[in-house]
Amino acid sequence: MRRCFLMTLACALACLGSSCSARQTEQKQTEAEYRLTGTIKDLMDSMVDPSADFIWDAVATTVSAKGIEEKAPRTDEEWTQVRRRAITLLEATNLLVMPGRKVAKPGEKADDPNVELAPEQIEQLINQDRKTWIDRAHSLHDSVMASLKAIEAKDVEGLLSSGDGIDQACEKCHLVYWYPEEAKKLKEAEAQQAK
Repeated sequence: MRRCFLMTLACALACLGSSCSARQTEQKQTEAEYRLTGTIKDLMDSMVDPSADFIWDAVATTVSAKGIEEKAPRTDEEWTQVRRRAITLLEATNLLVMPGRKVAKPGEKADDPNVELAPEQIEQLINQDRKTWIDRAHSLHDSVMASLKAIEAKDVEGLLSSGDGIDQACEKCHLVYWYPEEAKKLKEAEAQQAK
């Protein structure tokens, strides 16, 4: 009987210990799922802008006194470099929409306060309507996917034309969050032209 009691007690303690361990593991996993370090401004400066510029500059025609110079990826290594930038830009769109990501560091100011909203104002706009913010990031993601498909097919013309989609996705977002006054001016100008 005493042996049965000890076995039951040992089983109960093992189950309890297992349950506590599982809860601690689950708690650690949710706490450490990801850590926000950079701001949206940091991501724009370090990932979005340089990667988009690299993709836009991958295909170009330069006319000078020396003649016409065509630039495009030709070697496997050149295509690989453009692909790396496309992947960076694609994944940056996911990083931009992570909950809790701040627009800028505390006290950081707009680069040009005459044109751009202050970071606090941008963050307020994002927080008021996160769905639109996420939709804008997804739009950029989708436009970069067109570039990635062209890159993987080594399609120079496709890569060139996909750059317009990236530009439009960026501009539409900036007109909502960074310089909405410009968006108002554009709408007024379009209304005047329509008359």
